[in-house]
Amino acid sequence: MGGSSTRRTSGFPAELTSFVGRRDESADVRRLLTEGRLVTLTGPGGVGKTRLASHVAKQIARTFPDGAWLVPLAALGDEAFVPHAVADALEVRNETGRPPLDVLVEHLRGRTLLLVLDNCEHVLRSCALLAQTLLAAGDGVRILATSRHRLGLAGEQLYEVPPLPAPAPEELGASAAEHFPALRLFADRAAAVVPGFTVGEGNQHAVARLCRRLDGLPLAIELAAVRVRALGVDQLVERLDDRYQLLTGGSPASAPRHRTLRSAVDWSHDLCTPQEQLVWAWLSVFVGGFDLAAAEAVCGGEGLGATAVLDAVAGLVDKSVLVREERGGQVRYRLLVSLRHYGLEKLEDIGEVTVTRRRHRDYFARLATEYEQTWFGPDQVAVTDRLRLDQDDFRAALDFCLTTPGEAQHGLRLAATLWFHWVAGGAWGEGRHWLDRALRAGARPDATLTRAMWAGALMSLVHTRSAAVLAGTDPPHSAPPADAELPVPAPPPIPADAFGTGRTATTTVGFVVLTRVELACTLVSRGRPGEATALCAEAVAVCEAHGEQWARAWALRTLGLAHWSLGEYDRAAEHARACLRLPYTERRRQSLARTLDLLAAAEALAGQAERAAVLRGAVDRIWRDIGGDPTQARGSGRRCAAERHARRALGDQAYERAHRRGGALSRNDVVAYALGELRRPTTGSSAAPDTRPLTRREAEVAALVAQGLTNRQIAEALVISQRTAEGHVERILVKLGFSRRSQLAVWFTARTGEG
Repeated sequence: MGGSSTRRTSGFPAELTSFVGRRDESADVRRLLTEGRLVTLTGPGGVGKTRLASHVAKQIARTFPDGAWLVPLAALGDEAFVPHAVADALEVRNETGRPPLDVLVEHLRGRTLLLVLDNCEHVLRSCALLAQTLLAAGDGVRILATSRHRLGLAGEQLYEVPPLPAPAPEELGASAAEHFPALRLFADRAAAVVPGFTVGEGNQHAVARLCRRLDGLPLAIELAAVRVRALGVDQLVERLDDRYQLLTGGSPASAPRHRTLRSAVDWSHDLCTPQEQLVWAWLSVFVGGFDLAAAEAVCGGEGLGATAVLDAVAGLVDKSVLVREERGGQVRYRLLVSLRHYGLEKLEDIGEVTVTRRRHRDYFARLATEYEQTWFGPDQVAVTDRLRLDQDDFRAALDFCLTTPGEAQHGLRLAATLWFHWVAGGAWGEGRHWLDRALRAGARPDATLTRAMWAGALMSLVHTRSAAVLAGTDPPHSAPPADAELPVPAPPPIPADAFGTGRTATTTVGFVVLTRVELACTLVSRGRPGEATALCAEAVAVCEAHGEQWARAWALRTLGLAHWSLGEYDRAAEHARACLRLPYTERRRQSLARTLDLLAAAEALAGQAERAAVLRGAVDRIWRDIGGDPTQARGSGRRCAAERHARRALGDQAYERAHRRGGALSRNDVVAYALGELRRPTTGSSAAPDTRPLTRREAEVAALVAQGLTNRQIAEALVISQRTAEGHVERILVKLGFSRRSQLAVWFTARTGEG
């Protein structure tokens, strides 16, 4: 929110190795993206489509006000999840169960961004439908796809990624290594395993012959380069030549590039130990990254000990079969797509696909159970982050259960155990997809399904009732509704050990807390807020005792809602700010939006109209950024009581100005503003107490405002869109606590000593 001008790329992994060559190719792809809105990079596996697409996206991200976003699709086993994958990449949440493609269309309307759809070939139909729908819905989206096959849409521009050029013998010379990317790539990767390695007069003929033999395929060259440490260049070329003579009958013309890569991977596989070959095959069931514990669980089922698995993993990393990376402070591993597919073929050859995928499923089922038991507690943030890292493999485990005869019950249990992930993570639509699919596959309803459906329904009630109370056109603490006297069930008793530190009963305690929140919200909606406060206070106390934050945020917001309904606006604001101080609330934008909504309502009726308008602008921007308010409480066009009060106090024009300022705030600044750490000065003051430093771009904008330039002129001077310029100006005004451009001009001139 408020950060589209500073957010450049999202989802692109850090480049652990240098990007070699491709200058001309990069320029060609950039040109195609200026001429059309859909460009597909094609070519065989290992030619570097993904790397080129990522490189180009980073180069041109600045030209897209809403950034460039990578959508990795290689891990998907079901075409239905292509829209879900795009929503995940864009951080769009769907709590409503609406079709995800509809949510995406609404979210992207009016935005200008680049989507990189990576590895489309196995989900081609869904990718084509998604691209066609998004491109037709608005003109601000451009799509760069990578695929072995075209999407087949009108207007699609194809670019076949060529291999890296390698020199012919007559082209070799003193500077050949600098002029031919294939040689540079080999030298770069070989130097990583043999420090100081270079390509020069003594070895360039051998390296050039090897690169030609490998058809200039980057992945094949990289796999060969790591062998330099053991064989040396001459031996490497000799052995590779012998192998190719055997595979192709001595005719290079009989080896198309897909055969070349296959041969290179075959050779790399043959040079692995038997143990490494087995582990490679077993690890191919992971569709995403994995850690050593996961590798041991999947590979240890055949009597292979932890030490043996570790040795095999280390060997595969050393041979560039496995990629080692750090995510969230943890060491993780992954197989490149081509090498994973190769491993799956080997797994099929030895007849162990089902048994290995079952071990994979069992590991993630155990992990889900462990996470459910520990989620209501101090590890909540860590569990949430780990679940997101492993999301693709949880999906793969679910897909195995629901496509393998006799496994549907396991799929239902796994999907239901993850209820907290679907509900708290704003992905209830996906959760319902898996549960419904399990039932259609023949699973029988059980206690885990009941628990999941109960949690989803409970939170849906809290969502809609909380929003309905705040969005009502009548002032709070007015006459209760007709059903106010209907009985409300008594909440279940809090377990005796609820304030202890043991973890065995935390799931039960969590459901007891959620029940109290739902009952309290029901009481508020029936005009009985006084009865709700004790329930919320109990819930908050239990959450604090367990170090839990998600349910505590709901309890605090419901407590604030109760006080707001009682007309106790200062107390309502106090509880909203307590909720904002939870790290969970600031991290999760749904929670942040709901909390700011409550605070804006409290500020409005407490007489802080301008603050209320700024906060409402921030709320509306957050919901727009993450897919729209799931309750759509304001969709009817009616103005709620809080907004009417604020508009009446400010007037429509001033209200809209303040609303725009709120929409331009960054997430950190809106939290600081809500907590009173980013204040407005008194009217007419040109001082700026309690300000935050401007970024370099904001300082440039401030200087141009001081020179008297309009937003349009600022946009032209800085080569940015007018909307981006407007956002900068609004953000600077709020950050410095000003309401008029003239105040900013006076402040900047005094600060720099100009004029």
